[in-house]
Amino acid sequence: MELQEFLNLMERRERVVSDSEAHRFMSASAFEVMELTAKLNSGCHSLGEIQELFSQIIGKPVDETFALFPPFYTDFGKNITVDKGVFFNSGCKLQDQGGITIGEGTLLGHNVVLATLNHEMDPEHRKDLHPAPIAIGKHVWIGANATVCPGVTIGDGAVVAAGAVVTRDVPADTVVGGVPAKFIKRIDHAQSASPSSKVLDPLKPCQYSKM
Repeated sequence: MELQEFLNLMERRERVVSDSEAHRFMSASAFEVMELTAKLNSGCHSLGEIQELFSQIIGKPVDETFALFPPFYTDFGKNITVDKGVFFNSGCKLQDQGGITIGEGTLLGHNVVLATLNHEMDPEHRKDLHPAPIAIGKHVWIGANATVCPGVTIGDGAVVAAGAVVTRDVPADTVVGGVPAKFIKRIDHAQSASPSSKVLDPLKPCQYSKM
C-alpha cells in the first residue's frame, strides 16, 4: 500500500481490519518513524534542527515560527498538519493516522495526547480500528495532560483545562475542563485584550510551567 492510498482510506474513515494491508502498513510506518523520533528525542538540538527533524517526521516543511520541546512521540507522523506559530511543550503524543490539523498560534502543554483511532467495540474484533480526524483551530490552548479523542473539533480561541478528556466538539472562545470535558465559561475578549494581559512567547518555556 502506498502512503496516499492509506491517507485516502483514513479520510473516508474506513474501518481498518486487523492484519489487513492497511493495518500492516500502519505497523510498518510506526517502526519507520521511531528512528526519527529517537533522533529528535536524544541529544541537544537547536530550534532549526528540531524543525528539520519534525518536518521529516510529518513529511512536509513547517514554518520557521513552529517550536517544539522534546521529547515528542508519534506512531505515524504523515497525517499531521501544523500552521504558523504552533508550540508543543515536552511529552506530547500524537496518534495521527486519522488526521490531525492544528491551527495558527495554538499551544499544546506538557504530555498532551491527540488520538485519532478507536478500537472496535465487538470483543471478537477488538484489534480492528476506526479512524476519525482531530481539527484544532487557531490560538487554542490545550493544558498539560489533556487528552483529545477521535473525531473532535476544537474551535478558534478555545482553552482546554489541564487533565481534561475531550470527547466532543469544543465551541470557539470557550473554556472546557474535566473528565469528560464540559463547558466552564466563555472567553471575554475585551478582558483578555486589556493592557494587563500577559503575552506569552512560545520560545520561553518557563511561561508554560502551569500548562
